[in-house]
Amino acid sequence: MAMTIGGVCGLLKPPLVAWHHATRNNTYLCTQSRRASQPYPNLRRRRQLQQSWRVTNSSINAHSKEEAARLIWRAVKLPIYSVALVPLTVGSATAYLQMRTFDAGRFCLFLFSSVLIIMWLNLSNDVYDFDTGADKDKKDRSGVLYMAYICLVIGCGGLLWGSMQAGDGRVFSLLASAILCGYVYQCPPCRLSYLGLGEPLCFAAFGPLATSAFYFSQSSKSQTGSLPFSITVLCVSILIGITTTLILFCSHFHQIDGDREVGKMSPLVRMGTERGSVVVKYGVVSLYLLLLAFVASKALPLPCLFFPSLTLPVGKLVIDFVQENHNDKETVFMAKYYCVRLHALFGAALALGLFSARTIRL
Repeated sequence: MAMTIGGVCGLLKPPLVAWHHATRNNTYLCTQSRRASQPYPNLRRRRQLQQSWRVTNSSINAHSKEEAARLIWRAVKLPIYSVALVPLTVGSATAYLQMRTFDAGRFCLFLFSSVLIIMWLNLSNDVYDFDTGADKDKKDRSGVLYMAYICLVIGCGGLLWGSMQAGDGRVFSLLASAILCGYVYQCPPCRLSYLGLGEPLCFAAFGPLATSAFYFSQSSKSQTGSLPFSITVLCVSILIGITTTLILFCSHFHQIDGDREVGKMSPLVRMGTERGSVVVKYGVVSLYLLLLAFVASKALPLPCLFFPSLTLPVGKLVIDFVQENHNDKETVFMAKYYCVRLHALFGAALALGLFSARTIRL
């Protein structure tokens, strides 16, 4: 019997329908199987992103903390605070040599106040160097200048209090002059360091002015009265002025390019690093020759020659290091820290010589 086309389609319809449903069921089962093996793909992706964000944030936070610590260290500059301790120690030792007087409480007050003044110098110098572009590596930090002047105000208050305790008007007058040297060195509108006058100002501030002031700070009206000015305090202040100035001079070796770009005509910008290394050599040599001359003229006692002479290897280290690395900006950066070492050791040895001279009466 012949079948019509409709009949053939009728016979084929049930198998086609069954095959279609079977295919859909298989697809559904495969999809469910994949979902079972990888549950909640969106949630899994979200967790992966969160984990990635946590890793990224932790690395950023670690880098930020490291950068902040580096910037704080560069601003605080702990080794540089020997420039506050050495003039105070040598000046006080000179007063002990002259009148056998020493006030430990006043010494600590002046030390604390002097550290605050040096902190003002360092922090404000960073800000002003950033403003002028002289130091591009240092970043502008909000509130740093405000903090610097808080240190200045508290430090000046401490110095004034100590001067009133000493009862000698020369103390605060000399210290105020030293602070004024620091201000005109770096702060607007003066900024005399841009004219190459930083080193003379540094010598005057930390040498004759600060060291002499700390010598007079050991005065006591109730016991010894005001201390007289002597050739001894002038000689030791000259020596301390030289070691302090060497620190500032050597701190410019790695900054010559930046200083030249912004018009900061430091001595090293004018003379170059090679001639600057010769200046460092003559500076260190003159330090010890002056010491010998002062002792030979009896302006300083004999122990002041013996103990500082022990620092000759450190002086030679400064000379050799600068001569070998004056053209290497990355390495010569450490020159100022070698000068800090010389400054601290020479100052301690000089103070020990003054103290021992009074003790053994030479």
